[in-house]
Amino acid sequence: MREKILLLEAIHPGAKLALEKDGHEVTLVSHSPEGAELDALLKKATVVGIRSKTKLTAKILEANPHLKLIGCFCIGTDQVDLAAAARLGIPVFNAPYSNTRSVAELVLAEIVALSRQLGDRSMQAHQGVWMKSADGSREVRGKTLGIVGYGHIGSQVSVLAEAFGMRVLFFDVVKKLPLGNSMRVETLHELLEKSDFVSLHVPDTAQTRMMLGAKEFAAMRPGAYVINASRGSVVDIEALVAALKSKHVAGAAIDVFPLEPASNKETFKSPLQGVANVILTPHIGGSTIEAQESIGLEVAASFESFLARGMTTGTVNFPPMDLPRLHPGSVRIANIHRNVPGVLGEINSIISELGGNILAQGLATDREIGYMVADIENASGAELDKQIGELITSIKTHLLA
Repeated sequence: MREKILLLEAIHPGAKLALEKDGHEVTLVSHSPEGAELDALLKKATVVGIRSKTKLTAKILEANPHLKLIGCFCIGTDQVDLAAAARLGIPVFNAPYSNTRSVAELVLAEIVALSRQLGDRSMQAHQGVWMKSADGSREVRGKTLGIVGYGHIGSQVSVLAEAFGMRVLFFDVVKKLPLGNSMRVETLHELLEKSDFVSLHVPDTAQTRMMLGAKEFAAMRPGAYVINASRGSVVDIEALVAALKSKHVAGAAIDVFPLEPASNKETFKSPLQGVANVILTPHIGGSTIEAQESIGLEVAASFESFLARGMTTGTVNFPPMDLPRLHPGSVRIANIHRNVPGVLGEINSIISELGGNILAQGLATDREIGYMVADIENASGAELDKQIGELITSIKTHLLA
């Protein structure tokens, strides 16, 4: 079926080409729309792809329940109300692996740049100032890197850091297998006390918001550095500015901010501007040609997998379903319902009464949702297929709220 797919925030054109090759109509938008503009664009689409800036709140999703699918062309998914999307029967995909290397490489580059004050030295040279000095400039070899959040990116950072001769500690609320010689610490406070560099790799949650504030900066080693390439909400910027100006924190590299421009045409402002040994970058951790192309193709493939075969493996808010297509010529149907007893029996009764023979079937559930996929024989006629769909969706007591 031909879908109208809306891709926002300058998603790599490779995604558009891949989706058009599969027969879909694709619209690319270079910025992050808000309010009435976003609603108007969604009204014309059945599938939407976003990056990190566009906010798909419960209110926006409830105003557009016709959406079949959402794709986050990035790792994070906190910009989408996942519970509301699930309640409306809208699966959400992301790209958890594609930009991992790009972000990790940026973090390592920033560790070296901060330790050598390269940002300030470069700016001074541009201004005609010859500041040849070793004061405050150190090697990273032998220093301790503390990683907060040991997921796909954090663990890659640890591997690269060890190649630089660094000692790696990490803190994560979930027990993770240490890679290389990295070591887990029990508390954030312990990590802060022992680290020369602190790099954040956490999602935006109630637990992580403002997780580094005045108290945490005071707990850090004097002369330590802070790197945030995760979410802008996890660092108290004003407290960081104070710690930098007091010289307790020797430098910072910040790629994400509490408030970010919606497009390159808007002006960026931050209290960190002009502070010594601070590297500010415009949310470019995953902005490499390789990463963006890979993300575009990864999420586009997830779109087609769901639209053509009903596969939800890889979604972040839906039960995983991966039923192989083993019966050429059969008709595949899918149904999303509340996870309550009796739904599958009612669906199978409807199919049987209309003369359909189930060749393969899969059911996956979580606490709230049931997701059923079935391949049906002798239901290839459009009228019978339509009748099955209409009767299944008429099971009112089991529809999603």
